[in-house]
Amino acid sequence: MKTNILYACLTTAMFGVLPSCAQMEPMSAPMAPAAVTPPAGHAVAMSTVGKGELTYECRARADMPNAFDWALVGPVATLMDKNQKAVGKYYAGPTWESNDGSKVTGKQVAVSPNPGAIPLQLVKADPAMGNGSMSGISYVQRLNTQGGVAPAMMCDASKAGMKSQVPYQADYVFYKASM
Repeated sequence: MKTNILYACLTTAMFGVLPSCAQMEPMSAPMAPAAVTPPAGHAVAMSTVGKGELTYECRARADMPNAFDWALVGPVATLMDKNQKAVGKYYAGPTWESNDGSKVTGKQVAVSPNPGAIPLQLVKADPAMGNGSMSGISYVQRLNTQGGVAPAMMCDASKAGMKSQVPYQADYVFYKASM
């Protein structure tokens, strides 16, 4: 298969069409802790970098009403390809939405700590909405996280309801069932 891809890259280049041969290469799964690695039978379909903010709100804890803590309200991020071109967005749900209109949501199935940043994550995808790049996505990994941890400032009754936005960045790797 690699030979056919290389041939296609060289052939189209000879006719003045310069494809992104790197995009045509099959992508390999990145190294990740076992906890956030999709099960066998799933292959990388797409990889993006998400850059944005996580919003936290100072709230009373459910288990201790007189104690307060920063609670995650939700993310807002732009998804970019390897050329830093915006290809979609990520927001609460969790939801990943492509610029082609397709989108996928899912449920978190595992996390792995990443000291100083939000945890690495594995999400099992629900069926995609719309036709496009998100169609057929089975799992989404969040890797190489930077930032995004809850604010360090004190959260107490005097700050109840206060929101704080924290910058973060992460790689999002999308998988499809392989045949």
